[in-house]
Amino acid sequence: MAYSSLNKRVVFIKFRMIQTENLTYQYKKRGAILSFPNIALEKGKNLLILGESGIGKTTLLHLLAGLLKPVTGNVFIDNTDLNALKSNKLDKFRGKNIGLVFQKKHAIVSLNVFNNLKARLLFSNALVHNKKIEIVLKQLGLSELKKNKISELSEGQLQRLGIALSVIHNPKVLLADEPTSSLDDKNCKIVIKLLKNQAKQTNANLIVITHDHRIKSFFQNSITL
Repeated sequence: MAYSSLNKRVVFIKFRMIQTENLTYQYKKRGAILSFPNIALEKGKNLLILGESGIGKTTLLHLLAGLLKPVTGNVFIDNTDLNALKSNKLDKFRGKNIGLVFQKKHAIVSLNVFNNLKARLLFSNALVHNKKIEIVLKQLGLSELKKNKISELSEGQLQRLGIALSVIHNPKVLLADEPTSSLDDKNCKIVIKLLKNQAKQTNANLIVITHDHRIKSFFQNSITL
């Protein structure tokens, strides 16, 4: 926690891991302008962002990840302004500091489960520790499947692999896009608990963007678009 002295008084300033200011986005020059509420999250805090289909939830997630450039506004992660980074530096920053859980599975089909996680570490320029991979696989109930091909996994196993791929490099921010929308109540709870536990393990901020109101009770902080 940073502080400064002013007129013999100490003013404490809470450090914010994620902060957005006046974000807007427009897909076409004459299309509708999407405006988003400001976000300010301290390190380790979680946030649920709710909204109906077509309201711009995935757009907001892509802005937070630096996959899209806003028309106006800024996204700060760990005091880094994503808009100020050139594409190659932004790619490196994202690969190291952000974990993404997409609706569609993004595993490499030519690699088995274990080697998918090794590849993710290499992509992040992180050291490859086989023991670390084994630990994450165990935490997510995938140890017995580490040599399996991606085509041999069930939907639930693919979902857990997606979480493993998003946390294996110890990101500072974990972004999940509709992680429970296609799940029944039982598996919905399992996936949210897995996401929260993995974020806690690495002291990462978890932001879940969804239209699924079933998971609202799992979050202290939420906003509706």
